[in-house]
Amino acid sequence: MKNAKSGKRSSPARGNRAPKSVDQYLASVPEPARSALKKLRATIRSVVPPEATETISYGIPAFRYKGVLLWYAAFSNHLSLFPTAAVVKEFKDELKGFSTSKGTIHFPTDKPLPVVLVERLVKARVAQVEIKKRH
Repeated sequence: MKNAKSGKRSSPARGNRAPKSVDQYLASVPEPARSALKKLRATIRSVVPPEATETISYGIPAFRYKGVLLWYAAFSNHLSLFPTAAVVKEFKDELKGFSTSKGTIHFPTDKPLPVVLVERLVKARVAQVEIKKRH
């Protein structure tokens, strides 16, 4: 993940002191992004299977369920959810109001988190993993 010269893409927890836990990552995020990130984390946690675990992967928080399920992070002016390119493509019409890239969705920290949409994105990602593991 490249850091833009403007600093807009730099994650507060990135750098030489990569966090060892999700709680350590959260503690490094300044407000108001920290509160927004906690809400995103709680929303994800509310829909992932109970056996899903949290970890740090690539220096940012991730949920694991039969492998890495998705990542999430805080940046200067947005939160990012990394649910894979297939999920972003599947929800492209519903994501028109958000900045997206191949496998990433940006949620501005100055706007309310679209909780219902996040829940649907996470459920779609879990379903992909379940289908993949059956084949």
